[in-house]
Amino acid sequence: MPRVSVVIPLYQTERFIGEALNSVIAQTFRDFEVIVVDDGSKDNGPAIARNTGDSRIRVVSQANRGLAGARNTGIRNAIGEIIALLDADDIWEPRKLELHVAHLDGNPSADVSFCASKLIDEEREDVGLVQSPITRDFEESDFFCRNPIGNGSVPVLRRAALDRIEFFDNSRGWNCWFNEDFRQSEDVECWMRLKAAAGCAFAYIEQPLTLYRVNSGGLSANVDAQLASWHKFRDAVAKYAPEVVEDHGRRAEAYQLRFLARRAVRSASRTTALQLMMKSLAVHPGVILEEPMRTISSLAAAAAKVALPGPVFTRLQRSVLQFASTRPGVRL
Repeated sequence: MPRVSVVIPLYQTERFIGEALNSVIAQTFRDFEVIVVDDGSKDNGPAIARNTGDSRIRVVSQANRGLAGARNTGIRNAIGEIIALLDADDIWEPRKLELHVAHLDGNPSADVSFCASKLIDEEREDVGLVQSPITRDFEESDFFCRNPIGNGSVPVLRRAALDRIEFFDNSRGWNCWFNEDFRQSEDVECWMRLKAAAGCAFAYIEQPLTLYRVNSGGLSANVDAQLASWHKFRDAVAKYAPEVVEDHGRRAEAYQLRFLARRAVRSASRTTALQLMMKSLAVHPGVILEEPMRTISSLAAAAAKVALPGPVFTRLQRSVLQFASTRPGVRL
């Protein structure tokens, strides 16, 4: 029986799935299986996954249910004692599984091992940014206000920890770990339940072992949908950790608006980023005192997008965003 089960949701990602799978096949840790969940894809992605020639990879097909539903199917089919998650457009460094398994083995009290991520573009070019948590305490408020994990291709979890948050979805008729009512923010909602509802311990590896692809056409590019999803996440947390929402709700919303503003600098209309930054400051003015460099640089980037001609702004964009990541944090 393989020790690690790698779960890869797949939907309309034929351009990237081969690269993602190759990064798993190239792992220095070899005792794994891969469950690719074909979530109703209409392209050649499932065929690419089936034709790798590696017997450890199997494809499970279903009607489209979104990332949460695909991950649930993968976990349901997994037999490893450790579950590793990888999105179909992201990439792992060769030693990722080796280092995470050793990390969990060396920290018996840790339920989840996670790492930093390098950001890459659609052509696999390094965009010069690294996702890493600002804090190392990993309190409930940190998961609510930020999301130290960063993205869905980072965590490596003990199956026993996931099973502590397993629930039966009456409307769908099956057991779940991720909440399938979420089409976005399903990952951070799961991490928050692991922390706040199950008391799981998270341990961090400093190395960027995941390459996270910033896809301008993906879910993450739609800032309006992401904000609506975050509000839904906040309302869900209020049901099992109301004190966290009461104490940190406005600060968390300001951080989320600031994060979306930085994303809008790269992918949205000329005015969207500035509008989001102004909302962030209005919701919780203290954000500029708590993290002045990050807030001011994000505001400067948003203002520059409005004020400067497009070609000039494009040339300045990378350096401004790199300055904003001097103290990198994720999903703020």
